[in-house]
Amino acid sequence: MSDPPIDEPKPVLTYPFETTPHPGDGSAVEVAPGVLWLRKPLDMSLKFINVYAIEDGEGWAIIDTGIQTKATADSWRLAFARALGGRPVTRVFVTHMHPDHCGMAGWLVRKFEARLWMSRLEYISCRMLCADTGREAPEDGVRFYRAAGWSEEAIEVYRTRFGGFGKGVYAMPDSYTRLSAGDTIRIGAHNWRVVIGSGHSPEHACLSCEALNLFISGDQVLPRISSNVSLFPTEPDADPMRDWLTSLAHVKGQISADVLVLPSHNDPFYGLHTRIDHLIRGHERALTRLERVLAEPKRAVDVFGALFARPIGPDVIGMATGESLAHLNCLWRRGKIERRRDASGVDWYQAHP
Repeated sequence: MSDPPIDEPKPVLTYPFETTPHPGDGSAVEVAPGVLWLRKPLDMSLKFINVYAIEDGEGWAIIDTGIQTKATADSWRLAFARALGGRPVTRVFVTHMHPDHCGMAGWLVRKFEARLWMSRLEYISCRMLCADTGREAPEDGVRFYRAAGWSEEAIEVYRTRFGGFGKGVYAMPDSYTRLSAGDTIRIGAHNWRVVIGSGHSPEHACLSCEALNLFISGDQVLPRISSNVSLFPTEPDADPMRDWLTSLAHVKGQISADVLVLPSHNDPFYGLHTRIDHLIRGHERALTRLERVLAEPKRAVDVFGALFARPIGPDVIGMATGESLAHLNCLWRRGKIERRRDASGVDWYQAHP
């Protein structure tokens, strides 16, 4: 989803490659010595994901991989022959478990006999979700979306689509090397430090290189859109919005303001602290706005207008519901609103008088 509507201007960020031809199939842009920016195609509202290659001895360490499709595989083959000069992949780093990031990790690892590097929760979560392929939708999930106010028609679509996660992920390796907060990893000529975030995903790994003044932010910080922060049926009482806001403040405290940020979507940019401040402020305003809307009892599906600037249709109702519930649970955990379930299993939220 895009940034929620907020009554303040967008932050002023600097995009140093704005006038540079963007990476295409087989081509790359050098963003720092030995660090290449590539893009892989996506068949969704976001048309590309940024991936990065770092010189690593005789080959390249790859950061994120794109979703498993023939178009992505073809794009990688062109990149191997052109931008990467026929040199092998030495290691595959994955920031987090979403298919556009880890989808081709297994393919790359097997093709080059390389090693997968990933945080533990992201690796386990990915394996768990891939294992849902072929399963029927669980009743816990049906109850979760019914409680959010979904119609029977929407729930039937959920049943039909359940288990689709694994379709975008090539078979994951059976072993990996764990990334943990604070780890220092030598990649080629420089040290990279692991900075962990959460909220968008369980244990999102970012990489910081002080020598090159670079910060690979994955989806934890994006320049033009806000990361999706959603509640899911597997942990219905969680507070991912609190986790994400706390993580943003942590990143700001860990990483200097003047780094070049290499995000997974949109363009590389300067202005990390400015963007983090804007994201935190925007979501706090959204929470305040939501609390006002809850002067009268509402279901999760009734609050879309308070959080999103665009109409919510069937194609994005899952994402919109997850984000709405993340905001609602944040207010509930803060003690700002109450939640009650009616006799039909639907949750109603209302601000305290």
